[in-house]
Amino acid sequence: MMSLDSITLYLVATMVAALLGAMMVFFGKQENSPALKWWGTAYLLGAVSVALWTAAGDRLGPQICLALNAVGFVACGMVWNAARVFHGRKPNWPGLVLGALAWVAAATLLDPTASMLRMLVGAGIVSVYAALTASELWTERRKSVQRRWPAFVMPVMHGCVLMLPILIGSFLRPHDAGFSASIWVTVFAVELILYAVGTVFVIFMLVSERTVTAHRTAASTDPLTGMLNRRGFSEACARVIEREAKAGRPVTVMIFDIDHFKSINDRFGHPAGDEMLKLFSTVVVSNLRISDLSGRIGGEEFAALLPCALEEGVLVAERVREAFETSGVVVDEGPVDTTVSIGVAGGPAGTELEVLLASADTALYQAKRGGRNRVEAAEELPLSLENWRRQSAARAGASQARPATA
Repeated sequence: MMSLDSITLYLVATMVAALLGAMMVFFGKQENSPALKWWGTAYLLGAVSVALWTAAGDRLGPQICLALNAVGFVACGMVWNAARVFHGRKPNWPGLVLGALAWVAAATLLDPTASMLRMLVGAGIVSVYAALTASELWTERRKSVQRRWPAFVMPVMHGCVLMLPILIGSFLRPHDAGFSASIWVTVFAVELILYAVGTVFVIFMLVSERTVTAHRTAASTDPLTGMLNRRGFSEACARVIEREAKAGRPVTVMIFDIDHFKSINDRFGHPAGDEMLKLFSTVVVSNLRISDLSGRIGGEEFAALLPCALEEGVLVAERVREAFETSGVVVDEGPVDTTVSIGVAGGPAGTELEVLLASADTALYQAKRGGRNRVEAAEELPLSLENWRRQSAARAGASQARPATA
């Protein structure tokens, strides 16, 4: 009865694994996800090999049984490689088949009557693959520990269950070996079902999280320059300002506006204007520190936030202005002027981003009026955003009344 129950459990486990594998292959093709295809194929291979070995093992020759077992170990290697592919790494082809080769060598060299020893060798190989998979998932740097722990715990638990008979083998009496082996086969069959379902849940959790992250990144990134857009810049700045406020440190904001950008589009076409925007974004990023934030917040308008005092921010702004001026862009029609006007504003710890942007925008307007291609620092923060908005509206109305030159 124990044997029948074990066989039934194994067949149920293989059917569940086959169904889950087919589902992952299907969704892998739908979402163009190589990792899902790897995982799904591994489940299908493992299910086929275990099902054939369980249902017809006694009627198959020893060579076919050995081959089926080897396919099962290849499936374990594919699960590990799926984790590598999911994290953008190349498959480890030698490692994929190393477990199967080790099993074939062990089965060939060991005494045919040492079934328990072969079982322990197989459990050890699968445990190694489970440990490698857990390590691959744990070392992923893009997730917090709280989000990574389910992906780490599942293969670790699987490996522990497999290693259990090895760890307690020395405590078993010889005349209990058959009974303990039967109990172990039953326990492993139940664990296999739980592991198959739990692992697929974790896989889809990881894939779903990555998809959501990709959409969130796309929603906060400017597609032309690859910089943060206005929404992404505002959200990132809010976090930095809050962090610096807790430490009591000031922040500085600067707004960049490419001079005569409209005339560049009119003279050389929009493709040339796009190249100009991409060039300026490169200049900004290369002249800021890794701790600084920058983004494209308008057509030809960019902004940056630096965790530093106003004086240091002015020096950085001047460095960006000089780098862009000397970039030396030349098109078929001739050289293109590459100058930028920059407004800089600083504030004490905890100053809101909108207040800093309002002050920097006022300084930018002064830089434009002062002849462009210059850096202007705001003398003081605006008394209120409402007054600044009214002033900006008045300036916008005045500029629309004049011929557009910027």
